[in-house]
Amino acid sequence: MPETRTPQPALQPEPSSAGIPSPAEASAAEIAGIRGYLLSRGNSAVADRGFHWLMVLCALSIFGIVVLIASELLVRSKLAWGQFGLDFFYKAYIDTYSGKPMYWDPVNGHFSALPFLYGTLVSSFLALLLAVPLANGVAVFLTEMCPGFLRAPLAFITELLAAIPSVIYGLWAVFVLVPLLREYVNPWLIKGFGWTGFFGDNNPTGLGFLAAGVILAIMILPIISSLTREVMTAVPSSQREAVLALGATRWEMIRLGVLRNARIGIVGAVILGLGRALGETMAVAMVIGNSPEIQRSLLANGSTMSAVIANEFAEASSDLHLSALMELGLALFIVTIIVNAFARMLVWMVTRGAPSSAH
Repeated sequence: MPETRTPQPALQPEPSSAGIPSPAEASAAEIAGIRGYLLSRGNSAVADRGFHWLMVLCALSIFGIVVLIASELLVRSKLAWGQFGLDFFYKAYIDTYSGKPMYWDPVNGHFSALPFLYGTLVSSFLALLLAVPLANGVAVFLTEMCPGFLRAPLAFITELLAAIPSVIYGLWAVFVLVPLLREYVNPWLIKGFGWTGFFGDNNPTGLGFLAAGVILAIMILPIISSLTREVMTAVPSSQREAVLALGATRWEMIRLGVLRNARIGIVGAVILGLGRALGETMAVAMVIGNSPEIQRSLLANGSTMSAVIANEFAEASSDLHLSALMELGLALFIVTIIVNAFARMLVWMVTRGAPSSAH
């Protein structure tokens, strides 16, 4: 006999109990809500185009700020440019009476940036010479050798040094560092290394390039140490384990497995520390002696571009004096650009062999 089929009613979603919508109903309602929201917004092309140009404007504003700074310095230093030209950066006025060079003489209108360029470079590189080994040692200890209970307090204290205002560093240097150098360190340096000419006995005050370099080293140490520690922490643990598995000692593991892979970031940390040292003003102005002279001895008084601007800008007695200070600001601006360009070249020289060295 033929099979008789009874038509079945179409399946309907079961009504939800207690008024609670089923998952299918909730999903459909959510999709409908999103579709309605998108339709209510209309065409978003105008908003997207506006957001694009807003981001472009933010990026171009950086170039605009640099151009404004450079143009303002050029306009304000126009008088000194016309008076001295490029001689401002490398020549000095020779006094006919004494036969000695006079670099900075506001009374007679003779100005030269040479002693301030010299003081800025000497104090900054002396600070790097003192700070880089110490900062790297602190970073290596905190990341590779420090006990767990001591790592956080030491890291916090190291980073706390970066938050201290520069004038506090200057006061500490005047009342603690300078007497310490004058009574104990400088006599030892004069006795042991005076024959080199870099530690001549010609400044009994304790002020000078060495004091400025030491205080700058303390100020840039937390910057270099923190960034170096972050870079070393980012080195994969597999690098350490692979070097140890080959029978290396802890020092060889740190040198080959960590420092070798982190050297690019360490160079960047040193560059940031150098940028801080070049532009530091108050602490350096309080301990460097503020003397516009060029001397070989690191114990002699000197000055920097930022220090002389801070000391004399409010007391400039003539338009030429003010224009010369503006030209010093322009020189500091140019030195910063040159240092950063050199740093980029150094990073390129370090990174061009990184892929082959890492394996």
